[in-house]
Amino acid sequence: MNHQDVPPKPGTPPTSGLPQVPAAQAPDHGRAHGHAPAQGPAPASVTWSQPRPQAERGPSRKLPATTRRTLWKALFAVVLLAVIAGLVWLALWLNSSPGSSGDDDGAAGVLETTAAPRATPLPLPRDGVQPADYALGDCFADFDPEALASRLVPCDTGHSAQLVAVFRYPESEDYPGAEALKAKALEACQAARLGPAANEYQLNYQRSFPSSTSWESGDRRVDCYVTASGGNVIKASVLP
Repeated sequence: MNHQDVPPKPGTPPTSGLPQVPAAQAPDHGRAHGHAPAQGPAPASVTWSQPRPQAERGPSRKLPATTRRTLWKALFAVVLLAVIAGLVWLALWLNSSPGSSGDDDGAAGVLETTAAPRATPLPLPRDGVQPADYALGDCFADFDPEALASRLVPCDTGHSAQLVAVFRYPESEDYPGAEALKAKALEACQAARLGPAANEYQLNYQRSFPSSTSWESGDRRVDCYVTASGGNVIKASVLP
């Protein structure tokens, strides 16, 4: 090769043949390719957002210890009263079940099914006791419900009947009639509360109620007895 035919390399690119373009008219090729145009020097720091001022909180309302104790005591008292009221209501509801008082016919009255000790205990045995003086739980020897007097004996000795339920009409009540009195006596027998001893004997219910004549004389009670047809064979109280 003839080295003289190869021109020497220039030291700097030739610029004499290139057109000169002012800087202000240069096209913005950088933005088209996604590059931001040149900017001036970045600031030393940039604050993008300011923190939001927190709402001023008022002073904490903490109740004193004595006030808290008072409130707890008041709450406990309310709960205790509610429990007591519930127990009282339950007791009244239980006592209002058959065996306390009531009348399906609309007549006011009192039904007795729980024997209470006599205010003045009678010496027993005792003869000539009249029906108006019979008390719930009394036991009778040789009992006749139509008799004007009966013989009272201790319930742990032989007897043939025991008074187990009593319904008392008010003094102001008008005579309701024999059928209404029979029905009321049946209700009294159905409401009677018997104890375990009643299962040891063959017993029947027997009713007694006033006639129109005895009603006019002040007799307002309807009685229910348990009786034994075999005579004085019962030797224990049949009430609980």
